[in-house]
Amino acid sequence: MQQTKDLKLCCIRKADVAALFSFLGNAAAMRFTHVDRSLRECRRRVMVHEYFRRRDGCAPWVVRERCTDRIIGWGGLYQDPFELGWGFEVGYFFHPEAWGKGYASQLVSAALAVADDQLNLPEVWAMAHTENWASQRVLEKAGFVHARPLPERKRMLYRRSRL
Repeated sequence: MQQTKDLKLCCIRKADVAALFSFLGNAAAMRFTHVDRSLRECRRRVMVHEYFRRRDGCAPWVVRERCTDRIIGWGGLYQDPFELGWGFEVGYFFHPEAWGKGYASQLVSAALAVADDQLNLPEVWAMAHTENWASQRVLEKAGFVHARPLPERKRMLYRRSRL
């Protein structure tokens, strides 16, 4: 487990899936990204990512609020096993109640520490929906620069070189 000022970042447990599905399966909360259609689909996706942790040395964390221990997000550094070819990327998904509290910035910072200090990655990628200004701002504050638009996905591709 890793910690930030306000967050605990943990490996997934099967018991966590229902809490994750409360927002990963919510179309309004995930309007800029993938929505899991069922609890089973959510379980499969998060557990496949966890399997890849052993291969890659990283995978999305379950994000818990330190003061309540409540699951509020999922994300971190990973190679997407469902969309290969993007390399190592940072992604983050939060329950709407956790939006606007600086949690995404803390999560991205922790993920980049893994990229730099543990995996020595030369670069990390991220994507943000063209209408998701908050996500774009999180990435820019973390040192990501706009690499190119991905119009077919309604996304912008961002890149961050190792410091």
